[in-house]
Amino acid sequence: MKLGTAIAEIMRREGIEILCGYPVNHLIEHAAKAEIRPVMVRQERVGIHMADAISRVTSGRSIGAFCMQHGPGAENAMGGVAQCFGESVPVLVLPMGYQRRLAHIEPNFNSSEAMKPFAKSSEPIILAAEVANIFRRAFTKLKNGRGGPVIVEIPSDMWNEEVPEPLNYTPVLRTRYGADPVHVKEAASLLVNAKRAVIYAGQGVHYAQAWPQLKRLAERLAIPVTTSLGGKSAFPETHPLSLGSGGLAVPRAVPKFLTDADVIFGIGCSFTETNFGIAMPKGKTIIHSTLDPNHLNKDVEAKIGLVGDAGLVLDALLEEIGKTVTADRDASAVAAEIAASHKEWLAKWMPKLTSNDAPLSPYRVLWDLQHTVDIDNTIITHDAGSPRDQLSPFWRSTQPLTYLGWGKTTQLGYGLGLAMGAKLAKPDKLCINVWGDAAIGFTGMDFETAVRERIPIMSILLNNFSMAIELKVMPISTEKYRSTDISGDYAAMARAFGGYGERVERPEDIIPAIRRGIQKTREGIPVLLEFITSKETEVSRPGT
Repeated sequence: MKLGTAIAEIMRREGIEILCGYPVNHLIEHAAKAEIRPVMVRQERVGIHMADAISRVTSGRSIGAFCMQHGPGAENAMGGVAQCFGESVPVLVLPMGYQRRLAHIEPNFNSSEAMKPFAKSSEPIILAAEVANIFRRAFTKLKNGRGGPVIVEIPSDMWNEEVPEPLNYTPVLRTRYGADPVHVKEAASLLVNAKRAVIYAGQGVHYAQAWPQLKRLAERLAIPVTTSLGGKSAFPETHPLSLGSGGLAVPRAVPKFLTDADVIFGIGCSFTETNFGIAMPKGKTIIHSTLDPNHLNKDVEAKIGLVGDAGLVLDALLEEIGKTVTADRDASAVAAEIAASHKEWLAKWMPKLTSNDAPLSPYRVLWDLQHTVDIDNTIITHDAGSPRDQLSPFWRSTQPLTYLGWGKTTQLGYGLGLAMGAKLAKPDKLCINVWGDAAIGFTGMDFETAVRERIPIMSILLNNFSMAIELKVMPISTEKYRSTDISGDYAAMARAFGGYGERVERPEDIIPAIRRGIQKTREGIPVLLEFITSKETEVSRPGT
């Protein structure tokens, strides 16, 4: 069989049902013949974002895949690959490459070489007979260990090459590994005897699908739980032991309890130091459970390292803890302390969350959104900057993988592709992206992709006609040259693309517009609701 037919067949056997892409890449045709749906985007980065979300919302059980043209297509895709690497998301990236005789001659762009620094693995196909071995290596990387993009470059002179039949390929194994029992015993003892422990859960809990074990551990020892943005929704945020999730903006309880903690247990996290994550206080006893041993002592000093799958680690800890703690501890006191902190914090923010001002408070828009949608059946994501910081502290996720959080690298425009990919993977969910007028400038043209490809998402656009968070750092250029001003009628743009677009300017119209938008998505129509908001710059930082 021809090379492209073989690749498509391998992908089909591995359970890939959707191939995001942009031509020319001949794999698109081969995939379509194999009943793999091609979804064409308007910009390569967005296609990788869509593939990214497919992997995320399925805990990596369905691998997102993206293909693109050699040269400029691969060059345009670089940002999306880097985003997957920063967020540890398993995505199969399939660039075409220059002919083998030209692949290493400047200035030709060689994807397998150029993307190697921010890929889990990167390999070109140079012999058709090796295609099964190459993809066996690729999918093994994708399905095992910490996630990341995997590059398989297909030279443009290979499509007519023959792969020996019958195709020798079966889906690769998926394995898990657990922590050293000695270290599990030490960690269990620390947690049992801690006076004010805190659990910090990352997205490794999502990939391990270890949500029940996390909840059991918290309840058994009455330990409060906070999450990274990537780990948000791993623990129900309506639970009495939930502190909420943290990024640059956090609920007040998060830094308070971390500051007062004697032991911090990080599970399924990297503890990566970033301006858009929770800053761990110094001098704490830290137990670090991670899938990747390279993360140990990378950014924080760990007293105990538990290397392994979050589910296996939590199972082992629960078994060890159960030898001495045989019933759930009384959580009433710590739950009351958490509730009091939340109440005091929300009282400060309620004027913004319920503001009747016009232009609208973005906090009011997001507060009304949260109280209008069916939270349990909604997947929501944010964009970089203000949308992230205005949404993440206040949105209370109740079910796993209903919030796609991110923030180690903060590319504008990420949220649209994530929402579309989530909808492709979970068509029964209401999938929402919240973005600002800066982010829509980066990827807004791909709203047309949602219309054309029949992906009925709901986009919530907060439009203040300004790069508001830059106002404080660009005062002179703003005053002299209006450098932070941006503009557009984005609801009209959505309608021009064939979607549903509505501009909202009065607070009493927020909820009716959201309800109309939800109904339109049920009818199969992508929605863009444009809310005209104030130039809000205050966010819920530690100490506020």
